[in-house]
Amino acid sequence: MSEEIHERWMCAALKLARRAGNQGEVPVGAVIVQNDKIIGSGYNQPITSCDATGHAEIQAIRNAGIATQNYRLPGATLYVTIEPCTMCLGAIVHARLSQVVFGACEPKAGVLKSNPVLLRENIFNHTFEWLGGVCESQCAEEMQNFFSFRRSAKKALKNNSAFSKDESED
Repeated sequence: MSEEIHERWMCAALKLARRAGNQGEVPVGAVIVQNDKIIGSGYNQPITSCDATGHAEIQAIRNAGIATQNYRLPGATLYVTIEPCTMCLGAIVHARLSQVVFGACEPKAGVLKSNPVLLRENIFNHTFEWLGGVCESQCAEEMQNFFSFRRSAKKALKNNSAFSKDESED
């Protein structure tokens, strides 16, 4: 597939990532494409759904399964703004996705490029192609802006509570 096509679908995933960020979730978005159509989409929502499995990739896989009436998605490509984690890798394998395309690397939890130990072991009953770095700067910037805002808000809250404490001592 051409770079232009990958960028088109990654832009759709980025829109979903922004939706997650606007809800206070880590801004990760995902779409699953088959035959040039989005068949499933999702964005991070573990906090709002009180569900540790509420990652964007899992949401997109669930929605694609419902749309196709099949839990297996051969011939489909997952586009996700951040490199998938171990849990999402398991879902990708079980869903039999043909390809995964991600935006920015996730140095701590990413398992395709950053920490490919599981892929090297050749223990899975399904393999898939993967490509990283599509719209990488935009995807990384989305994460950086989110965490920068979060740190600033936390710092302001801390300073505000210290100020309130000083006032109460007067």
